[in-house]
Amino acid sequence: MNAASLSFLPHATTSSTVSSATPVVHVVDDDVAVRKSLESLIRCAGWQPQTFASAREFLCRERTLAPSCLVLEVALPDLNGLDLLDRIADHRIGMPTIFITGCGDVPTAVRAMKAGAVEFLMKPLADEVLLAAIHGAIERSRAELDDENEVRVLREYHASLSQREREVMALVVRGLLNKQVGGELGISEITVKAHRGRVMQKMRARSLADLVRIAGRLRHTSGPRSRQLGPQLAFGQVAAVM
Repeated sequence: MNAASLSFLPHATTSSTVSSATPVVHVVDDDVAVRKSLESLIRCAGWQPQTFASAREFLCRERTLAPSCLVLEVALPDLNGLDLLDRIADHRIGMPTIFITGCGDVPTAVRAMKAGAVEFLMKPLADEVLLAAIHGAIERSRAELDDENEVRVLREYHASLSQREREVMALVVRGLLNKQVGGELGISEITVKAHRGRVMQKMRARSLADLVRIAGRLRHTSGPRSRQLGPQLAFGQVAAVM
């Protein structure tokens, strides 16, 4: 499911507002000359620069509610760039990282890319190369923020279901017919139809196929515990750990 398929959701305007806000480019580099140069370059490109002299200074910032990216020097005086990336790994959705360095090597570059960096650039930086990297990172940020918001909205919808409605939804998305669902739950087919109708309404699903896609989104974004349980986990079980 993508942004287009969820465009009818009431909360979609929130995502649109965030993703259309002026992008923020965070720069973490202990070299004041580099910070000033990049701040000017970023501002001239139409983005909002935020510069930091150290990793710890960056960690004290508030989360940006706008598309953003991180331009990060590998060698920093307190916590190096690679360690910083590890530190924020669980909190950097919507903030792709571009590593910059004046003394990089292959092992460092490999580690950076494995940690999730989208680019690894050597100093001195060519303006056009850096700007292209930032532009790509910001577009990726927009997509991640839109996706994060869509999943949040679907979780809110799912939380509004009653326990019985969740049980019905779990069986319906597995392909069971109303009569079979009733047999599994010990309720009449008419009652199943009533619950199923409320599920479709609350989940804003236009069709059964849409409901199945929504269930898939929730199943695959419900955290590490559900991933450990494996792809065959029933949606009703996922609901219990969400």
